[in-house]
Amino acid sequence: MRIVVLIAAAVGFGACSAPAPPAAESFPRGEIVDLSHAYDAQTIVWPTSDRFRLEKTFDGLTPQGFYYAANNFFTAEHGGTHLDAPVHFARGAQTVDQIPVERFVGAAVVVDVVAQAERDRDHQVTVDDLLRIEREQGEIPRDAIVLVRTGFSRRWPDAEKYLGTAEGGADAVRNLHFPGLHPDAARWLVANRPIKAIGIDTASIDYGQSTLYESHRVLFERNIPAFENLTALERLPARGAVVVALPMKIGGGSGAPLRAVAILP
Repeated sequence: MRIVVLIAAAVGFGACSAPAPPAAESFPRGEIVDLSHAYDAQTIVWPTSDRFRLEKTFDGLTPQGFYYAANNFFTAEHGGTHLDAPVHFARGAQTVDQIPVERFVGAAVVVDVVAQAERDRDHQVTVDDLLRIEREQGEIPRDAIVLVRTGFSRRWPDAEKYLGTAEGGADAVRNLHFPGLHPDAARWLVANRPIKAIGIDTASIDYGQSTLYESHRVLFERNIPAFENLTALERLPARGAVVVALPMKIGGGSGAPLRAVAILP
């Protein structure tokens, strides 16, 4: 009995004196910036799309006396802050649910063309713009998420200022005026800089006056998805932030609502 007691005491003493395991580091370590616009009555959509709707199904006290709220919602795939899946412009390419989740998380590279977009709302990001960024910041790293900052998110939710027109319908598409990515720049990226995804703070990766949507096609044929209608890119440094952009997982979808955030260094 004495031996058992001594062993128990020794084990207990050892347990008390052992160093505590290190505390797990909190995640994320940096400030979180919301890069998404809210879905509401003011959400901007493509002129040919239906607007977002929220339908209350219940809001109040139940017969049992507790509060309860529930809604139905309707949204176009390509309205508000959203994901463009590659199948949107490339037959047989990945649908929303087929995109590997690893593509939604990556190091951000901000391409700032605010000055150019202020001078010309039809500005298209050129290869020269990308090379200028690389001269200033270094080469775009492999598997980065490139974010094009035009400054147009400041115009949200005024559709006329943001899109170039507040009209709806197919005829309004010809009146769209906002910046985008030049097809030559898209070709240069896929040929020289293997990236995970690309995002922009306008309604489309292609500029408003595009009729062939070549930048979409170039990127999507290689299963590079796009994040559109982002916001708050001015809060991100040129390098060092991490993007987490998670879409609603719509089976077979060509696009989906997106909640995108950046974690600052």
